[in-house]
Amino acid sequence: MKAITRELAQIIPTIRCHGDFYASGKSEIVMPNLEVEGVGRIALPLLPVQAGQLVAVAARAPYGRGEETRVDTNVRRTWQIAADDVHLSGRSWAETLDGIIAQVAIGLDVTGTVSAELYKLLVYDTGSFFVEHRDTEKIPGMFATLVVVLPSACDGGELVVRHRGREVCLDLSCSDSAQVSFAAFYADCVHEVRPVTSGFRLTLVFNLTRGGRRQPAAPPEYDREQAAITALLRRWAVDKDSPDDSSPEKLIYPLEYAYTPAELSFDTLKNADAAAAAVLVRAADEAACDLHLALVSIEETGSAEYGNYAPRRRSGWHRARHDDDDEQYDDDFEVVEVIDRIQSVSDWRRPDGSRPAIAALPFEEKELCPPGSFDGLKPDEQHFHEATGNEGASFERTYRRAAFVLWPRSRRLAVFNQAGLEVTLSYLKDLAERWTSGGEDQASPVWREAHVLADHMLRGWPASHGYSGKGPADKVISMLTSLTQLHDTVHIDAFLSAISAKWLYHGSENEALTRAARLLSPERAAGLTEQIIATNAQIIPGACAGLLAQISRGAGHPEHLQSAATALVETLLGQRARSDPDYPRRPEPIEPPLIVDLLTALDRIDVPLLAGHVVEHVLGNPASFGMDAIIVPAALDLTGRASTANIASVQRLRAAGLDHLRRRIAEPLEPPADFARANPVVCRCAHCAGLGQFLVDPGRREWVLKAAQHVRSHVESIIKQRSCDVNCTTRRTGSPHSLVCTKNQASYKRRVRQRKDDLQNVGRLDIGAKRG
Repeated sequence: MKAITRELAQIIPTIRCHGDFYASGKSEIVMPNLEVEGVGRIALPLLPVQAGQLVAVAARAPYGRGEETRVDTNVRRTWQIAADDVHLSGRSWAETLDGIIAQVAIGLDVTGTVSAELYKLLVYDTGSFFVEHRDTEKIPGMFATLVVVLPSACDGGELVVRHRGREVCLDLSCSDSAQVSFAAFYADCVHEVRPVTSGFRLTLVFNLTRGGRRQPAAPPEYDREQAAITALLRRWAVDKDSPDDSSPEKLIYPLEYAYTPAELSFDTLKNADAAAAAVLVRAADEAACDLHLALVSIEETGSAEYGNYAPRRRSGWHRARHDDDDEQYDDDFEVVEVIDRIQSVSDWRRPDGSRPAIAALPFEEKELCPPGSFDGLKPDEQHFHEATGNEGASFERTYRRAAFVLWPRSRRLAVFNQAGLEVTLSYLKDLAERWTSGGEDQASPVWREAHVLADHMLRGWPASHGYSGKGPADKVISMLTSLTQLHDTVHIDAFLSAISAKWLYHGSENEALTRAARLLSPERAAGLTEQIIATNAQIIPGACAGLLAQISRGAGHPEHLQSAATALVETLLGQRARSDPDYPRRPEPIEPPLIVDLLTALDRIDVPLLAGHVVEHVLGNPASFGMDAIIVPAALDLTGRASTANIASVQRLRAAGLDHLRRRIAEPLEPPADFARANPVVCRCAHCAGLGQFLVDPGRREWVLKAAQHVRSHVESIIKQRSCDVNCTTRRTGSPHSLVCTKNQASYKRRVRQRKDDLQNVGRLDIGAKRG
């Protein structure tokens, strides 16, 4: 079976309307009164002498380059006179112009009121030309350009118009005084004026606009095409409900013509686009699909290198297209590598003219109809950045196309989910709050919408293998909070399973995770808790112990948590290896809350044997569980709580802490009798050796090291690192300067503070002993 993107792309081009991208012809005319400021009345056919007079008062026609307007006769060689300096009158002129506009409207298949506003009078002398370019929208509502060539003797100057692979060459020469030649083309068509080989040409240029609400011309009856598209879309919608379906979530069909955001709507589409829209609107509605107009954008950045002429440019950036008020060209540089590419769809329009509040959505190449339909597209905007310093030359470019975008109505939330978690989490939160405040049951449309959206979000939830930081955890908390508020136990179960499977657990989610788990059966909540702990216990044991403590608090059936508790204890004791040996995250340091939460949870779950193993392991591994860093703080916390003070494992931990403190208190505590100090220096360089000798010398209070700065800095850093009982100052006299080292009683003072703390902690632990 063909992909739907190819099938749809084969049908739509067969829907053609009566008009074309251009219209041209000749019109019988009674010559108008044409007057030009500074010259006077112009005789027609144009006389060479008056052509020279017109050139004398005219200005070189410029072209646009981004925000700039430039004059370059290698790009555009012609003369222009502003509309304000041109006066057209005569009894028949308005009637003649209306007749030309009517012919143009038919040729372009435009309905409704069409108006022509004079833009410029152009004078082409021998050699004049204008290279390939596009016209831009010069006034609101402009959709096309009309040129009227007045009678004059000249050769060459053909107008070439191109659009989507088609090209037409129009010879607009007109020497008959009773006729004018005209041509009109949609503003986004690429066109050029070939060189005038002899004589002069006088051309009026008009901007064509449409007023009011415009409806596209009705295309021929395309019942067969509409039926085929309807069947295609219906089959697609049915297939999308299958779990094995691989078709795209949305379809993007680029339009034939270019549109600015201001003119993008269903009722201002041009020609074939309008015909296709008329069929698609009906087919999409019959197939229960949503149809939108939108702007498709591709933004690329990357490395570049100079072309043949780029090094001589000094501006630092260049646009690939120039707008003369309108003209566009390519810059001379070459793309080396595209480093970043962002593809999005935005600026949504519905067939009824409304603008839905849909965020910009990403799109995939496989969603284009047909695939590869953007290949070979010229950029709408392009910037070249010259190499500076260590940075090589680079580029930025943007492609924009208007397109039809379709998706099955039943898949609206799946498409919306493509906007990403930043958008969907906020929307899910809003739905949960609306459902709660409405007091409805789970059969309500709001709940069902939230449930379906959550399903799409969970299916595409990104893995966070080894992440650390607040961002991913905040998203998990937000999701859990909304699911809990919705009482959506199906997705709570699925998300808690994903938390362990996708390495989403961080620890800060414990409170939200606990609230969510309590909506499940005790057995299921315990099983999911065990999965999370088994996956993460070796890396973040403290977070896992906190989770076990929170889950066990108030649990109706704490015995169900025994397997989860066993998994955590066995991991802590080294009896269970990490489930993923390639897990990139480094284990977090052990802190007192790990012991506090674990022994608290084990008491609630009533597994004293496991608690005994934990205490035995902790006391037997002083390198990992230091007395002052871990055991004493944990014992103080646990014995300070009435709920845990009498636990046997806590009493054992308390006893070990008391023994450690009492032994240290029993040690003599007196200030040093002389200037001898401990020598903790391990560096054996000559200068540190001198420092060591100074430290143990009972008779020396001061040592002066006269040395280069790097030597002084080294010795001073060793003193700080090893906590030597020495104060350091620099004496900045002489050369080199001197480091003055003076002994102090820092170690003694630290011991005094430690003795005070030890006595207080013994008192607190003694209270725990009495409680026991």
